[in-house]
Amino acid sequence: MDDLDRTLARLAGAPVPASLDGIEAQVFARIGAQPVARLTELGVGGVMVAALAIGMVGAELPATASPAVSLSPLGGASPLAPSVLLIGEP
Repeated sequence: MDDLDRTLARLAGAPVPASLDGIEAQVFARIGAQPVARLTELGVGGVMVAALAIGMVGAELPATASPAVSLSPLGGASPLAPSVLLIGEP
């Protein structure tokens, strides 16, 4: 048995400190005393409508066209080749 096991066994056999007596009731009393923040149905609905509108507008915006790049390994310089990625030129 190593030092940690002996320490944990001694801690398990020790009596419970008196300061922990009734701590659950104190914790629950403090939790009950704090105000609860609640979202109204209108607030949740408003957030949902805003998210939907942002998604629809974002989907309708024109995307910039990028030139088609050949990624074939045998046809010329690949833009994803390590030499191109390291140097920055094909």
